[in-house]
Amino acid sequence: LTGVPREQRAFQYLLAHAIPGDPRHVLQTFDQWCYRCEHLSSVGPVKGEHNPRPPAPLGTYCGYGTVLLAQGLPPGARLYTVEVDPRHAAVAEKVIRLAGFDEQTVELIVGPSEEVIPRLREKHGLLKADFVFMDHWKRCYLRDLQLLETHQLLAEGATVLADNVLFPGAPHFLQYAKTCGKYRCKVHRASLEY
Repeated sequence: LTGVPREQRAFQYLLAHAIPGDPRHVLQTFDQWCYRCEHLSSVGPVKGEHNPRPPAPLGTYCGYGTVLLAQGLPPGARLYTVEVDPRHAAVAEKVIRLAGFDEQTVELIVGPSEEVIPRLREKHGLLKADFVFMDHWKRCYLRDLQLLETHQLLAEGATVLADNVLFPGAPHFLQYAKTCGKYRCKVHRASLEY
């Protein structure tokens, strides 16, 4: 009714209630918004408890998962995150900076993953990713994994974590990951966020 997108409303709530520069408090405030006000399709606190190694997320949305992953970065590490929707990227950028992460620690790249991935090395300086978190369009998971392979952007022993492969589902990605012989595949059961 207000004409303000819910992502912007969530950010306005963060501005009013979150402690700037405190990633944990920013995430807690985000969770309060999602539990009490409006649902956003963020990773959420339950899935977010399993914080892996330094990441390259595909699919940023409002920045929740990016902040979650960035707070676990070792000193000197850099996180690259990709978001196709410029409106969501604008909100995510503000959330990431509100949490206290500068451009040297977290680089938000706006554009379609199929255009961004081939340029990650030459344009953004990513040599190899130790961890990739896929949480974007499920139909793009397989294509993007194969692009990462083609451009040799996965470090040896890299972890690829793909959200929601069973529901709403990414069956071609899952079949490839299980049968191509390049990966040890494990499916983790999780609840929906919030």
